[in-house]
Amino acid sequence: MTLSKRKLGSQGLEVGSIGLGCMGMSQSYGPADEKESIATLHRALELGCNLFDTAENYGPFTNEALLGRALKDRRDQAVIATKFGSRFDGDKIVGMDSRPENIVRVVEGCLSRLQTDHIDLLYQHRVDRTVPIEDVAGTVGNLVNQGKVLYFGLSEAGIGNIRRAHAVHPVSALQSEYSLWERNLEPAIIPTLRELGIGLVPFCPLGRGFLTGEVKRAEEYPEGDTRRIDPRYQGENYDANVKAARVVFDVAASKDVKPGQIALAWLLHKGDHIVPIPGTKRRAYLEENVAAAAISLDSAEMQKLDDALTSGTISGNRYADWIMATIDR
Repeated sequence: MTLSKRKLGSQGLEVGSIGLGCMGMSQSYGPADEKESIATLHRALELGCNLFDTAENYGPFTNEALLGRALKDRRDQAVIATKFGSRFDGDKIVGMDSRPENIVRVVEGCLSRLQTDHIDLLYQHRVDRTVPIEDVAGTVGNLVNQGKVLYFGLSEAGIGNIRRAHAVHPVSALQSEYSLWERNLEPAIIPTLRELGIGLVPFCPLGRGFLTGEVKRAEEYPEGDTRRIDPRYQGENYDANVKAARVVFDVAASKDVKPGQIALAWLLHKGDHIVPIPGTKRRAYLEENVAAAAISLDSAEMQKLDDALTSGTISGNRYADWIMATIDR
């Protein structure tokens, strides 16, 4: 199958209905496999999965460079989203930096690593509380006017900053964690996005693996794998969360599909402004994810999933405390 298109925002950005999170090709989830990663990127294009999500701090820097090598001869087929906003000491992230002069400098580095003359979608990775969001939006707006950036996005931003940024330069997409597993956007942020005509790009749409059924306890993952420090993978949280995910497995079994496909289908049914970006570095998982777009869920199945996996049924924070502190809520 080939994915249908969806619009992110009202400025003209159109992408396949499921994108591809590329971070795991370079970090966090086991050893890199460049050959298979590049094959996965090429296969994604064949399937209409053309939104590729990266960032300067994935690696850092190496993930953008990987996309640059993989897509240099196929650039016109791809929609590349990357992110700015980190402060580095060498290759170590030591804080945030969304000062206008740093945004301009970072974009030049991104363009070089990506081997392109424009970034399709440029996100602020996290809100920098030391820099007015109006300055950030204005700087990206200038880059849009120069043709170096096509569309502006925010990541994990709260309502106040979304509105203030959008008033200066249109925000096409908000990237945030959203899934059956993480519902924090539903009370206020999703209604705000609908009001303003902003698309939603959910990362970790498979609940960091819990919604696929293929998870292990934190201590069973190797050093360097981020799941070792994920609170939801630890101790009693892990036991409670495996139990909570069973409803997804039941619905999947009734339709003879994979649990992760149900999780993605649920997101796609939540609105045509939503484009999830499940991450993988393997073609087999990519094809499985893309096939989820063909799965239909009726109102009873949606309600069953909604009711079973509310915020109160999931045990543990989605990040360690120091990472949670960077989220604009």
